[in-house]
Amino acid sequence: MNKKIFYLLYFFIFFIFIFSSSCFALGDPEIVKKINSAFESIENWLLKISTPAAAVAVGSGVFMKKFSFGDEEKIRTGKKIIKGSLFSYAFILATDLILSAIKSLIA
Repeated sequence: MNKKIFYLLYFFIFFIFIFSSSCFALGDPEIVKKINSAFESIENWLLKISTPAAAVAVGSGVFMKKFSFGDEEKIRTGKKIIKGSLFSYAFILATDLILSAIKSLIA
């Protein structure tokens, strides 16, 4: 029992030491800057590709409804495609809005 408490206390002090030294560092390390720029480029790429992808998905859903010739299953599938693509696009835009708000609060 004493060894468990000793090891727990040891790891607790070790993690406090590690996190306290990184919290008081002046500026960001180079690797953090590279990772941040990589995430920003991924975010920009995702926004650029999501708009045409959503347009293609909505278009194919509309064409599926238009050329269903009365088949109820194709009409339901077309509606699901349209709703799903619009929801996904709205989710991506909302995520971008949230990330921008967080960036403005941090900086």
